[in-house]
Amino acid sequence: MARTLLLRGMLVGLVAGLIVFAFASWIGESHVERAIAFETNMDMQKGEPSEPEMVSRHVQKSFGLLTGVVAYGIALGGIFGLAFAYAQGRLSRSRPRVLSLLMAVMGFVAIVLTPSLKYPANPPSVGNPETIGIRTAAYFLLIAISLVLMALSIKAWRHWRKSLGDWNAALSAVFLYVVLVSFCAHFLPIIDEVPAEFPASLLWNFRIASWEIQAVMWGGLGLIFGWLTERAGNTAEGRQPLDSADQPRYS
Repeated sequence: MARTLLLRGMLVGLVAGLIVFAFASWIGESHVERAIAFETNMDMQKGEPSEPEMVSRHVQKSFGLLTGVVAYGIALGGIFGLAFAYAQGRLSRSRPRVLSLLMAVMGFVAIVLTPSLKYPANPPSVGNPETIGIRTAAYFLLIAISLVLMALSIKAWRHWRKSLGDWNAALSAVFLYVVLVSFCAHFLPIIDEVPAEFPASLLWNFRIASWEIQAVMWGGLGLIFGWLTERAGNTAEGRQPLDSADQPRYS
């Protein structure tokens, strides 16, 4: 079962990656082009030559972007499939569609939204090359902290639901996660390297586009994976005639 879900997750990740490639080409590349133009203009004003391109922009926004998002989608889909195999029946007995979408939402919050609130995505020309090490380390450390606290909150929800009920336990778990992750993020270094003259609207639009691209990836993964998994389960159950009392049920 785990192997089937792993391969299904990788396949869904491939499809989600292709969708993200089309979406990113449409909504994100224009912001990147504007940021590069800003950087080039600033270099010209300073009388400095522009840095040579190791990879042309044409390759970056076509084959390079496609390769990156598809590889990311396949890897993420495989991990998602394994996580689903563990969660199904252990953490939840919900229908596959519901569980898959719920996992996608939690994954988006823990891996994308929470870290980006402290360390948001920046376009080209923003960021000091000398601090890339500490920026990368702090970002991935916050992802790790967020995942641990998400797992802790889920465990707390499972414990509290017996006494508080599902809804109150879920709200308490969300509150616990927000408080703990905010507390931990407070002690991580603050990194603000946006040039004062950089257009605020471009910076904002770039960051919104990065959230939208990740939302498409996680949303596509959760929806398509859940649909395929539930369809496969219904097909397997339908191979033999069942009495009404034996029909599969999801809680």
